[in-house]
Amino acid sequence: MATVCVFTPTYNRAYILPKLYESLVAQTCRDFSWLVVDDGSTDDTAQLVREWQSEGRVPITYVYQENGGKQRATNVGMQRCQDELFFVVDSDDHLVPTAIEQIVRVWDKARKDSTLAGVVALRGTDGNTPLGTHMPAGVDRTKMWDLLHKYRFKGDTSLIHRTEVVRQHPYEVAPGEKFVAESMAFFAIDDDYDMLTYDHVLTICHYLPDGYTKNFVANTKKNPIGYMRHKRDSARRATNPYDACRETTLYLVGCMLARHRGGVLEAPNVPLAVLCYLPAKLATVTVFR
Repeated sequence: MATVCVFTPTYNRAYILPKLYESLVAQTCRDFSWLVVDDGSTDDTAQLVREWQSEGRVPITYVYQENGGKQRATNVGMQRCQDELFFVVDSDDHLVPTAIEQIVRVWDKARKDSTLAGVVALRGTDGNTPLGTHMPAGVDRTKMWDLLHKYRFKGDTSLIHRTEVVRQHPYEVAPGEKFVAESMAFFAIDDDYDMLTYDHVLTICHYLPDGYTKNFVANTKKNPIGYMRHKRDSARRATNPYDACRETTLYLVGCMLARHRGGVLEAPNVPLAVLCYLPAKLATVTVFR
């Protein structure tokens, strides 16, 4: 058993996956394994990964499933993972050469603290340039909700969780849908744990045209129930008026896209939902049309 499981859910990314593989081969610390869950790819992903397995340069477990979306693939990965830490690295990302070395070093000092779910580090456009802001100064540990909403962190994160913790918080993907926001699970983990902040870039990221981030509106319209549930949870967690209004409005957008009746009465704050109804209706017929 290794300390770190690098987990990669992938779908038709054979053209970019070699970059991640080469970054794993180049790691300065070998205390990791690579778990790949193939979400029904129709390209050469299976053949590619089997060739890498035969090379023996990196310990690789390959799992194929029928296409069900990234979050269902991640649920499978959580269950199949045998290592202490679960580090999701997307198929269009790659690691800095010392990523595993840094994780192991930081975690050796933190693993005995049972109040920590894991480590939150940075993603960047290169090893020295975060994809957004740095971690808030003077904040050694945080809830993920607080990082984004209290400290106003603007960027993207590398998240390394205790495997036993993420297994307790699988993604709940609605029937007929394939996506739900990853942050919904991270916010649920906040209820019982903190994350250790680490202000260094571990993952290099360049968003691709076929990624979720580039297709936010279309993805939301395809998965409105998941979006509705996520935004209702976010509205419930909001601690200031601005966040409460924004998340309630977006929750109602999700209700409208999902054709879910009774959204106002099911909102965490019903009077606020009444006030947000018209802005949500406007957003539905403009931004989400």
